[in-house]
Amino acid sequence: MGKNPLETLREIAQIIYDKKGINILALDVTGLSTITDYLLIAEGHVDRHVSSMGKTIVEEMKKKGETPLHVEGLQAGDWVVIDYSGLMVHLFMPGYREKFSLEKLWQESKLVDLPINTGSTI
Repeated sequence: MGKNPLETLREIAQIIYDKKGINILALDVTGLSTITDYLLIAEGHVDRHVSSMGKTIVEEMKKKGETPLHVEGLQAGDWVVIDYSGLMVHLFMPGYREKFSLEKLWQESKLVDLPINTGSTI
């Protein structure tokens, strides 16, 4: 990630909100994880919605000069992971989020404030 990871985190959270994503949560796992500093977790309504959100995140962030290191699950859509090095985005279909319980896995992490502009659109 080229810029401030918190700025990127908030930009992606806004994209998810604008694409009608739900239950958006960000965790600071600095010092707890060796692979990333932040996790951004959200849900879509169905598999196509999850895939669409993932594709939009990648496209919109590329316009801002941010290219992911790796993207997984865009075709299946039940769980999409986008790796921006210091930030990993996890998008789930309902039910899958509870199954993998990332919030419980990282329960020692800190919540990150995500100021969302509710009047924004992509």
